[in-house]
Amino acid sequence: MTGTQLRTEDFDYHLPEELIAQEPMMPRDACRLLVMNRDTSQLDHRHFRDIGDYLEPGDLLVVNETRVLPARLQGRRADTGGAVEVLLLKELDKATNTWECLVKPGKRVREGAIIEFADSAVDSIGVALEKQDEGRSKSLQPASLLTGVVEAVDEGGIRRISFTAADNDFHAVIHQLGTLPLPPYIKDYAGDQSMYQTVYASTDEHSAAAPTAGLHFTPELLEQLQSRGINVARVRLDVGLDTFRPVSEDDPAQHHIHTEYFHVSQQAADAVNATRAAGGRVVAVGTTVVRALESAAQLSADSFLSEQGAPTSLYILPGFDFQVVDALITNFHVPKSTLVMMISAFTGREEILAAYKEAVHKEYRFLSFGDAMLIL
Repeated sequence: MTGTQLRTEDFDYHLPEELIAQEPMMPRDACRLLVMNRDTSQLDHRHFRDIGDYLEPGDLLVVNETRVLPARLQGRRADTGGAVEVLLLKELDKATNTWECLVKPGKRVREGAIIEFADSAVDSIGVALEKQDEGRSKSLQPASLLTGVVEAVDEGGIRRISFTAADNDFHAVIHQLGTLPLPPYIKDYAGDQSMYQTVYASTDEHSAAAPTAGLHFTPELLEQLQSRGINVARVRLDVGLDTFRPVSEDDPAQHHIHTEYFHVSQQAADAVNATRAAGGRVVAVGTTVVRALESAAQLSADSFLSEQGAPTSLYILPGFDFQVVDALITNFHVPKSTLVMMISAFTGREEILAAYKEAVHKEYRFLSFGDAMLIL
């Protein structure tokens, strides 16, 4: 969506490094909450556990139930033994365990390269020695649990890799070898990995990153809200790492927006339609939910939302006409990112940058493990 002469630098703001949260708040709903009224530009400083003070019976919270795959794998090149990190981005073929992957360092990992992955507990032992009949020894490398063959490299350096897993159980091996792919601005987090999953995540693992606006909810808070007549609907959007990437082009309209798969069930669509018909508000929990709902609205045949599931490359810039979302719960986002542009479309660019400036002044915690905003 274009129609604005704004430049990418117009979505920049000063983010002190010390305000980038390095660990989650405990408990989840103890984080701070900046409440912004779009009509008056009033800002309230609260805590996330107070969010019910701004929601009404009949409102609908829409959450993204996707679960993050432990998609970061540490391996070695079969030919040189050089260390390689592979990040699973998108499943391309379930039958052949073929994935779109990001590889680091990627320069020498070209088409035809073989990458081997072994259990870290075994791998850390190092090289074993096996005696031969003649009394000599030979070295034995730890047995690989997973082997990947690079089938293709695209123009952006992304690899298509087909994996062969021990006992043909790909997902079991991934859970044995993989770790959650925390964003690169979170350094050396060694805490509870479940804090990077929402409490309502489904069992299906599809995402390379968490829908972070939902990390602040606890089961108790959700139960409290629902007891007051605030409803909850679930959608799915598989989050890719590109969602955090700053826009490098001077003209944001020239940016190549990433594609993510979404699914809005008929049950969720019915909940949205009923809420709007009754005069309630549709409250999106996160920019991923905004993208899913507004994508579904564009594919629906009439003014009512219907079940939709497809890849979406919806790019929301100022001037976008929101069809579904009335309010938004979101974290503070990377400067010059498509997410700052999206919430600028929802609130107004000058208004959101003023709110961010206030959040910096008040030393809110930023990005994935940081504090939250409620935009009404």
